[in-house]
Amino acid sequence: MMFCMRITLLGTGTSHGIPVPGCSCPVCLSEKKENNRYRCSLWIRDEKSSVLIDTAPEFRLQAVRAGISSLDGVLITHDHADHLHGIDDLRSFSWKKSIPVAAQNTVCRVIKERFPYIFSPPAQKGGGLPQLELRSLENKEKIRFGTLEFQPIPVMHGKLPVYGYRCGSFAYVTDCSAIPEASLSLLRDLDVLVLGALRFKPHRTHFSIPEALEIIKKISPKRAYLTHICHDVEHFRLKDDLPKGIEPAWDGLEIAVP
Repeated sequence: MMFCMRITLLGTGTSHGIPVPGCSCPVCLSEKKENNRYRCSLWIRDEKSSVLIDTAPEFRLQAVRAGISSLDGVLITHDHADHLHGIDDLRSFSWKKSIPVAAQNTVCRVIKERFPYIFSPPAQKGGGLPQLELRSLENKEKIRFGTLEFQPIPVMHGKLPVYGYRCGSFAYVTDCSAIPEASLSLLRDLDVLVLGALRFKPHRTHFSIPEALEIIKKISPKRAYLTHICHDVEHFRLKDDLPKGIEPAWDGLEIAVP
């Protein structure tokens, strides 16, 4: 099969991950790999370039499992811990050259405040630091890492403005509870959409599964995958209930995008 991009879902779980520490529900006790979810990160690459979306707390484990050997850039959707706090593990990829890390202006400020040792290193040497270059993105500003170009997609995570990202005919929108009309227009003509869908019950800051299905129907991609799934949802039961062309994502899922 010919394709120009490969996508790997490095993590597909909500902020607790699955299994949730201390929980004995059937999903957390499941031995099926599809029910074992790290926090959300995504790897996208073509023949020449390699880009990461979000640095989940398990990023080191995700990178080893997926076989990531280099990164040309990193995109951050927002500054919540489950999407950001693996940022220190970028140091393994930045020994030879610094890595550009792009996010909206407010997120760049938070990253500097939360990880000051990276951007204002202490006088004492040792331990190693990630060599990163922060780049602020405005809503309509595209960014290119090597051969891959990304369009920020402004969406709402409760009351918090966050970004999804589109690259070619692929789009990734994780923590989200509303998509403005202007952003819906940026999500037309997709081959693949990966969209956050936390659980069946409504939530203040995330799409429920029924809400995500309505959005997918409106956008009408050729294929769609649900991510950022919590332990209320068993993978295979959800898969059996979904319409044709829509599946629950799982850790390690690889998608070819033409």
